[in-house]
Parts: sequence; C-alpha cells; structure tokens
Amino acid sequence: MENSSVTKFREYLRITSVQPNVDYTKCVEFIKRLGEEVGLETRVFGTVLKPVVILTWTGTDHQAGSILLNSHMDVVPVYKESWIHDPFAAVKDEQGNIYGRGAQDCKCLGIQYIEAVRKLKEEGFRPKRTVNISFVPDEEIGGVKGMGTFVNSDDFKKLKVAFALDEGATFNEDKFMIFNNERVAFPIKIVCNGTTGHGSLLHPNTAGEKLWKVLDAMMDFRQTQVEKLSTLSHPIFGLAKVTTVNLAILEGGVQNNVVPPELSMTFDVRLSVHTKSQEFLKWIQDICWNAGENITMEVLNDNPTVPGTATDSSNPFWIAMSSVLDEMKLKYQVTGCPGSTDARFLRKIGIPALGFSPIRNTEILVHSHNEMLNEVNFLEGIDVYRNLIKALVNV
Repeated sequence: MENSSVTKFREYLRITSVQPNVDYTKCVEFIKRLGEEVGLETRVFGTVLKPVVILTWTGTDHQAGSILLNSHMDVVPVYKESWIHDPFAAVKDEQGNIYGRGAQDCKCLGIQYIEAVRKLKEEGFRPKRTVNISFVPDEEIGGVKGMGTFVNSDDFKKLKVAFALDEGATFNEDKFMIFNNERVAFPIKIVCNGTTGHGSLLHPNTAGEKLWKVLDAMMDFRQTQVEKLSTLSHPIFGLAKVTTVNLAILEGGVQNNVVPPELSMTFDVRLSVHTKSQEFLKWIQDICWNAGENITMEVLNDNPTVPGTATDSSNPFWIAMSSVLDEMKLKYQVTGCPGSTDARFLRKIGIPALGFSPIRNTEILVHSHNEMLNEVNFLEGIDVYRNLIKALVNV
C-alpha cells in the first residue's frame, strides 16, 4: 500500500501548471484542501492570476518572528516526446521512481513541508514561532510578479518572517546542497552606431568594427571564466563562483550591400557571488568607451548584489539547522546557487534565507527530460523537515 504522503505528492504532480500563462486555480484548490486537512489556517493573497497561498500553523509566542517555508507552484515546459512516461501522469516505476515535471523543482518541497507539519501536530508538538508555508507563482519566469511583489505587500509584512527556507537543489552525491546566496542576473544590451553607406566601400568607424571590438573583449573574458570553472570541483555548483557571459541576440542590417548604421548585441550575464554589479558595469563601460564613439549600453534588468545569509555563529537559525543535520549524521555543503530563486527577494529586504532541497544520491534532472524523484528520497525529506522545523521554531 502506498504511503499517503507519496500519494499526495503524485496528485500535485498531475496538476498542470506549466509556464507560460499558468492557470493556478487547481493548484490553489489542492493546496487549500491539504492545509485544511492538517488543520492549518489557509489564506490566498495576490490576484486570481498571480495567487500566493499561505498555510499557517500559529505558534505560542505571538511576539516572535515566524518561520517561512517557501516553494513555487509553476514548472517549466516539457518536450513530451523525449519522456519515457507522461510528464503529468506521475508514473511510479518498480524501483519507486516517480516521474513528473516538478518532481525535483519543486513540487516535492511543498508536500514535504505540509507532511512534516502534519507529523509534528500528530505528535502533539506546539511550536513557539509561527510556521508559514508559502506557495508562490511565476518563480520559473523570474518571480517578479510572484514573491518579488508579495514581499513588498502589507500581507507579507504581517507574517513577521524572521527566517526562511526556499528551494535548493538535487545532488548526485551523498550530501545535501545548501545555498546561502546566488548569482545575480545582469542582462546587457549594447548598441553600436557607425558610418553607413555602400557595402563595396571601406567606411571608417562602422558599427561592425565597434561591435567586433566589444564582442572580442567579452569573449576573452568569457574564456577566463571557462578556464576558472575547469579548476573547480563541481561543474554545476562551481558556477556560483564564476561569471557567465553568453551572446544571446544579434540584431541589425537591412540587406547585403548596405553597411548598417546600427548593430546591437544582447548578452545573458550572470554575475558570480563574489562580483559586485557596479564593478562589472564599470568594466563594460570601459570596453565600450575604448571601442569607439556612439556606443550605448543598457542593463535590461539591474538586479542589485544582495549579501548572502550568514552560515556561522552569528546566525542562530543556521546553528539550529546545522545542528539538526549533524545529529542526523547527514552530510551537507554550503555554496552559492548557480541560478536564481525566490530567496533573493527575501534577502533583499533583510530576511535571512537558505535554499535547501533534501534530495541526495539523485541524478540532477531539474528542467530536464524524465525529471523524477524516488519515493525513498521523498519520504526522507519529510523526516528531515520535521526535525528542522522542530528546531527552527524554538530558536
């Protein structure tokens, strides 16, 4: 007979909440039902199109700040023809592997949070701090209209969050990854203007010459980061320590025999956890200046560098969390997140937040074909969260 927690997890995976243009109605109804079954206060904030569901377990100390356990409802698109099972059927094979989009990223977390709280309530445990379990929209498309908007609302402020856990990452070794900061998305568009005219002539100061100089400098820098990454221990999580630069869009020109007056390049840039955005911006500006006149640069989404969450004795929540993992004899590694999560919005307003997904010894299939999670790993995560919540609410 299947564990009831696994059954709920599979039911959640069957709810299609694929970007773009997600209809969150079924997710909200499902989460509210689970919350009510466990005896949690259920509230929905935001809008019908961008709902935020909060399940609350009220603590005994109403003056103490609450613990926030966050996950997102949306998932990335799939290529069904590349999956061995329907990505929205939540098929479980003979080995206990549960296949579904969101199995690792990160519908597992939402169910694990609820089931961990259910266990504690059944044991008669009473939390000192209030526990708020949040389910937010649109993380997979940047989170700006999800958590990014919610953290600035009066409804969020009333939660009085003192510490938060958000999604971490799957790891294929016998240890957990814990993210205390993350890289900053810093997309840049550079427009080169120059002399136009007939394509048969060698005009001076063309847009193409300027583009070449800027692109050459960007690619030289990119190569230094490729070489740096090759010296780091893990090719994925080592990314947090390097700045990635990728040419994403080239635009300009009308036809072959006309030298264009304007050419533009757009770069996907992710700043390392050690790189300050203003310093990198100054470096780009110097490149453009040296390449010639009439070159403009625009940062398409200027995300500020946000300090990481402390993982030392200065953070009592970290002491509680690490103590639990040590007592359970679980290995873990603190690092920066190679991508972006909703935790950055929390850190930006001063709330300490750590990214943690209790999934170890599992192939990393986030955003990949055949995303899956074994039921043994899933159930282990519930036990880990049970112990973590019990410790965190008493800090």
